[in-house]
Amino acid sequence: MYIAQEESFGPVMVISKFKNGDVDGVLRRANTTEYGLASGVFTKDISKALYISEKLEAGTVFINTYNKTDVAAPFGGFKQSGFGKDLGKLSSPSVISHLTVQINEKTT
Repeated sequence: MYIAQEESFGPVMVISKFKNGDVDGVLRRANTTEYGLASGVFTKDISKALYISEKLEAGTVFINTYNKTDVAAPFGGFKQSGFGKDLGKLSSPSVISHLTVQINEKTT
């Protein structure tokens, strides 16, 4: 699916089906793109969400929320979505693979 492989800016959300329990297949599809700015995971299973957030190749992973950021958190992408981070104490260029995870605690 073309839209799922491009880095689209604007109110765009790709929602795709997957077979029950095929988390690794979902991760393969998500990580196939050459971009990795941000991603979102919506689930009632916080353990599964944390597992997925560790495996996703994205600079920010939102869990049960989206685009709700803390200005003190490092921001930046992986792959063709940027190198290094802006903001936060970890914005140093030497910290290229730092991951920010935002969790909406009210739904977990």
